Amino acid sequence: MKRRTFLNSLLASFSGLKSAVRSEINLKFHLIAAGLVVIAGMYFNIQRSDWLWLIVAISVVLIAEYLNTAIERLTDLVSPKFDPKAGDVKDIAAGAVLLASFAAIVIGVIIFLPHFFPGS
Repeated sequence: MKRRTFLNSLLASFSGLKSAVRSEINLKFHLIAAGLVVIAGMYFNIQRSDWLWLIVAISVVLIAEYLNTAIERLTDLVSPKFDPKAGDVKDIAAGAVLLASFAAIVIGVIIFLPHFFPGS
């Protein structure tokens, strides 16, 4: 097996990121949502601690989405025909993204609600 250099590994990683963005509409949605959250954070000039929470929330959602994409592709590779167990694997991975998204929404509401409704 050929040894990969750090640069080759880095390039392969970016290639994987691009591949998922090109093919996954949900990932595109999450990236756009993340961009809007960052813009809102800058607009409202949120505190440093709030930025940390947002960065963690955005990162967890994107990591979950990328892992979900990898699991879906691997499942399709090893089980090209319909199999209920393969469907369960995909559903569980998608559920993880859903949980991460709900947590991110809660964090966003806690951070941004006071900016939209002062005194709340």
